[in-house]
Amino acid sequence: MDNRIVLTIGRQFGSGGREIGQKLAKSLGIAYYDKELLSVAAKESGLCEDVFEQADERASSGLAYAFTMGYSYMSMFTPFNDILSNDALFKLQSDAIRKLAETESCILVGRCADYILRDDTACISFFVHNTMENRIQRILESQQITVEQAKELIVKTDKSRAAYYNYYTNKAWGVASSYNFSIDASVLGIDETVAFMKSFVEKKLSMKPPHFG
Repeated sequence: MDNRIVLTIGRQFGSGGREIGQKLAKSLGIAYYDKELLSVAAKESGLCEDVFEQADERASSGLAYAFTMGYSYMSMFTPFNDILSNDALFKLQSDAIRKLAETESCILVGRCADYILRDDTACISFFVHNTMENRIQRILESQQITVEQAKELIVKTDKSRAAYYNYYTNKAWGVASSYNFSIDASVLGIDETVAFMKSFVEKKLSMKPPHFG
């Protein structure tokens, strides 16, 4: 029996999605990957991690028209054409995510992991959102910026994440129907949201506590 469990977490900026993912991973005793996915992709591809960092959760604009016209994704690439384009890097990162998910139980944050692993029966996808007030407060606690700057950062980051997700998937970022479970972290708070998500995972697995090793 396949005892893997792979959880993906999409999140609004400042929603607490990262903290929730870290605490949930610790509670379940499984690995956690956020920015760490860039290191994994770099190692698997042999490219510098900085290359993936620069393209992280950013949609390519040059090939958007081709996508909307329905051209095959793989047909866009040749060994000598745009090997370091955002689209090529997304393909490499996707391969790394699939390989990682095949080998261990883990939590993967962002980077279209839910879509990349859509055919993996071990995958459960979450999206975490929160009130604007709570999001601003969380950002103010971690960065030395004003309330207005925090609002601008939220709008800019969410817009970038949505563009990235919508570009590389056939779903809509943040829309509940795009995920197995969408949750407002402001209702229960961070710790109780973690506990609720853990119970959801266990119930999804027929209430039998899974082996996460």
